[in-house]
Amino acid sequence: MSEENLKGQISAKEDEITRVEEDATKKEASAEKEVEEEYDPKITNAETSLAEEEKLRDEAIEKAAEWSATEKEKKTAAKVASKLFATLKSEKEKALKDNLKEIETEKKNKIKALNGEIKGIRKELAAIEKAKAKAAAAAAKE
Repeated sequence: MSEENLKGQISAKEDEITRVEEDATKKEASAEKEVEEEYDPKITNAETSLAEEEKLRDEAIEKAAEWSATEKEKKTAAKVASKLFATLKSEKEKALKDNLKEIETEKKNKIKALNGEIKGIRKELAAIEKAKAKAAAAAAKE
């Protein structure tokens, strides 16, 4: 390659670097604008929301001072209600457990009685089958 050819390649590469830098500068400006367009309205909304929430918080703090006397009464009432709730829940579980136990006992007793009846009927059936077998054997001997 000739010296001129190489100098031309260098110049072309330097021009390409300049174009790349210009493109990057344009893209940076465009990216900044896009990000601002996307986030600035959101930031403004968030700032407004923050101001509103801080105002509500301050009002709540004022109300909390008013409610501090009522707080003790409500804590006591909540404890009583919680205790009643726990007691009723426990009683419900115990009542259900007792009922299920009673049902299970009744079921076992009835099944036991029915199994006894089945056993008696099977004995009768076995006796009838035995008598039939004897009769058939006697008839076969004849």
